[in-house]
Amino acid sequence: MSISAHTTRRWFICAAMALLTMVGTASADTPAKPAANPPPDAATILRNVRKIVTPDGIENMTTVEIGGIRQWISVRGRHRDNPILLFLHGGPSLTSMPASYSYAGPWEEYFTVVQWDQRGAGKTYRENDPAKIAPTMSGERMLADAEELIAWLRKTYNKPKIVLVGHSWGSVLGVKLAQRHPDWFYAYVGVGQVVNMQQSEAMGYQTTLDAARRDGNTEAIKALESIAPYPDPDLTNAEAVKKAIGKLGVDRQWMSRYGGYFHGEKTGHDPQLMSISPDYDAKDLEARNAGIAFSIPLLWTELMKVDFTDTTQFGCPVILFHGRHDLTVSATLASQWFANVKAPQKKMVWFEDSSHILFEEESGKFLLSLVQDVLPLTHDSKP
Repeated sequence: MSISAHTTRRWFICAAMALLTMVGTASADTPAKPAANPPPDAATILRNVRKIVTPDGIENMTTVEIGGIRQWISVRGRHRDNPILLFLHGGPSLTSMPASYSYAGPWEEYFTVVQWDQRGAGKTYRENDPAKIAPTMSGERMLADAEELIAWLRKTYNKPKIVLVGHSWGSVLGVKLAQRHPDWFYAYVGVGQVVNMQQSEAMGYQTTLDAARRDGNTEAIKALESIAPYPDPDLTNAEAVKKAIGKLGVDRQWMSRYGGYFHGEKTGHDPQLMSISPDYDAKDLEARNAGIAFSIPLLWTELMKVDFTDTTQFGCPVILFHGRHDLTVSATLASQWFANVKAPQKKMVWFEDSSHILFEEESGKFLLSLVQDVLPLTHDSKP
């Protein structure tokens, strides 16, 4: 017997109304019983949902002794035989761990994903006395930290090679690591690749100012013109660095407003997303903010000297993922630099609807690019 769609819809509506009536009557006539236990909070729910349950999976949030201090890492993957992917966050100190649950979960089907809160950042900042850490905050020390961590990962998980992914500030460490130890890596993946910091900052500033002028945004124009010249050429003492960091804040405020950080209307990381993180509690988030304020002034002078223009010879494959609209780290400079890169294999992948935070902005394409462009390199290379 055939039943018309109209009749089916009527039956569904009647059944739904009857159910709602029953629920309403029960609610009116029967006092609500207090719950035996309060419902779990969002972070607990997320932690339970994303639990690794495969028999050969890895789920480990721990500290490791690196560079004489305890540093926090997260190691997550569904299959122990998968290659390790180490993600070096940006900033300095802009940890990726608290928001990564929203985009990196699918990576764990193909890689064992390692997130690391670097020296002076996030959980690691909270773990250690800032007064003792401050004198050690240098690019060379943090590079040595990365070397120690990678050596620990290779030994602990019996993986002679790993995939190295560096985002923004992490790409500074990434290039140097790939130069020093090409035999450690199946591939180096630069995400928002730093090339020449002085040029990049100047280009981003000018593009933002030009956009404000086209927009007739008098507030933005006034603020941006007030920090000229930008970037500040004088970083010779603590007061000059403090002034330069103040200028950086103005530049980033308006660069974000004009789509150079996130593409489109979004201008910053969603605090609500991080507030329910399964990996960070409220004190960790406070430490993350404190770590940013701590780390950037200590590393900014050194960071502004970074210039990889002539660093183009690599002994391992090099893949770049870059947002087409990135002004925070110049997409133009990255493209020009990559044209001169010599590596066993290389590829540049453009994210057309992204600026600087492409793994959040185009998370599906980011996953697809990891699987299609990076994962095969771990199969073809000999360990």
